[in-house]
Amino acid sequence: MNEHSRSTELADLPAVDLVAGYRTRTLSPVEVVESVLDRVQACEPLLCATYALDPDGARAAARESERRWGRGEPDGPVDGVPVTIKENIATRGVPVPLGTAATERVPAAEDAPAAARLRESGAVILGKTTMPDYGMLSSGASSFHHLARNPWNPDRTPGGSSAGAGAAAAAGYGPLHVGTDIGGSIRLPAGWCGIVGLKPSFGRIPVDPPYIGRVVGPMTRTVADTALLASVLAAPDERDHTALPPADIDWAALDGDARGLRIGLLLDGGAGLPVEPAVTDAVRAAAERFEAAGAVVEPLAPILTREMLDGLDLFWRYRAWNDISALPEQRRAHVLPDIAAWAAGARDASAAQVFHGFSQMDAISASANRAVRGLDFLLSPVAPIPAFPAEQAYPTGDSRLPMEHIAFTVPFNMSGQPAVSVNCGYTPDGLPIGLQIAGRRFDDVGVLRLASLHERIRPPQRPWPSPVGSRTAG
Repeated sequence: MNEHSRSTELADLPAVDLVAGYRTRTLSPVEVVESVLDRVQACEPLLCATYALDPDGARAAARESERRWGRGEPDGPVDGVPVTIKENIATRGVPVPLGTAATERVPAAEDAPAAARLRESGAVILGKTTMPDYGMLSSGASSFHHLARNPWNPDRTPGGSSAGAGAAAAAGYGPLHVGTDIGGSIRLPAGWCGIVGLKPSFGRIPVDPPYIGRVVGPMTRTVADTALLASVLAAPDERDHTALPPADIDWAALDGDARGLRIGLLLDGGAGLPVEPAVTDAVRAAAERFEAAGAVVEPLAPILTREMLDGLDLFWRYRAWNDISALPEQRRAHVLPDIAAWAAGARDASAAQVFHGFSQMDAISASANRAVRGLDFLLSPVAPIPAFPAEQAYPTGDSRLPMEHIAFTVPFNMSGQPAVSVNCGYTPDGLPIGLQIAGRRFDDVGVLRLASLHERIRPPQRPWPSPVGSRTAG
């Protein structure tokens, strides 16, 4: 193997393989980080997935990790493994612009829980990943960051709001990436970028600041890497008053089969965009594979209604309008126009309308939890459509219809149930299609176990994309 091919392979190795190689000293954290930085340098002018990239800090952390492994004293399960962290998760000394040019860029005083756990475990933090304004888009459009693009086709969005994380994982910017999700912001980019993305049970992974439905979760290329990263992120942190009690979870217990499982199949979102035939076919084929493996699969009625989705949208608009309208006029003018127009849609909402919107969040939660009664898991598309054009803020291109693509993902944010995205096929033009596996509350390992089984029984996957030189971003 020549040095160039070895470097390329190092950038694509899963985290579990890196750790095994560090343990036997057949792999070097320093070499791995150089390989990943080479990949970033080659792809980043096109993909625009990173913010506050810190090559010197990453190299220094890799050297420290190599010394620890040499002594046989790693700091934790991901010591020496390259990782990126979504921009809205604070890392000490780095401003947190929340994807928008409207914020004051003050360096964060301390690490948020996810960043703290990774640093304590010896992970090599490469830098942050990009996101849209306030995390309220399922695209990479931002008034602060350059437009993020999808490695499978740079003319398409990577999704959002964990836009840069999805693109970085698919392009091989190291094996581990951390995103956040309040309506699908991990699973949507995971589905559109062909990677694995876990929205854990609400409270499973500490968040600061916490908010209704908001979670931090792993985004990786494999289920085993997602489980490894979750094992680190789920350590307790007293800053999250909504966190679940600490639990002794065997995140690596991914072996299992489908025999005797009762699985629901949800192919109608109940509201929003219709599901494209290629997406329906891919998800149905995944369900048939589980059936062939011994599961009982039964169709499900929609979880969501138009009233629920519109109510949620109104409440989120009103919250955003309150925040944006409180900004000084000069800063308010910097908000992405699509976000400003969306938020302004709630400007004249009455208190009764806003309260009704808030109440729909609980209605969604109750409906999602009812859907899995008597079932072990639920299968659905992640999104009704493949990745849409990169320049569009919304799949519909219309800020008046901003939530038409989240009918399958948002119910499980409101209900607190775990849900994971894993690739289940491709469109005729080669774009990934995400399968969502949701489970009962707190059964995070269960959804990962079923996702791991799907990895083993699905058809061979296409090679990861090589976006370098595929086009010139405008």
